[in-house]
Amino acid sequence: MSATTAHSGAENGDPDGTDGLGPLLTPGEVAKMFHVNPRTVTRWARSGKITSVRTLGGHRRYLQREIEALLAPGATTIGTN
Repeated sequence: MSATTAHSGAENGDPDGTDGLGPLLTPGEVAKMFHVNPRTVTRWARSGKITSVRTLGGHRRYLQREIEALLAPGATTIGTN
């Protein structure tokens, strides 16, 4: 799987606490952007179609830059399979 474990980088000199990953989005935020159910977003992550990171609590978060790139005109579609 392409998911990695996220941990608080704030203690290690990372001001936003994301280990240099940039802004992260919740499954609900991503779902709204794609007009799908949040569970669909989780399935995409499990199948490797999008990258997710895990919070210390085990919740998935998604890279904003990757999601915005997928939404850009001419971007490759995620697909339903």
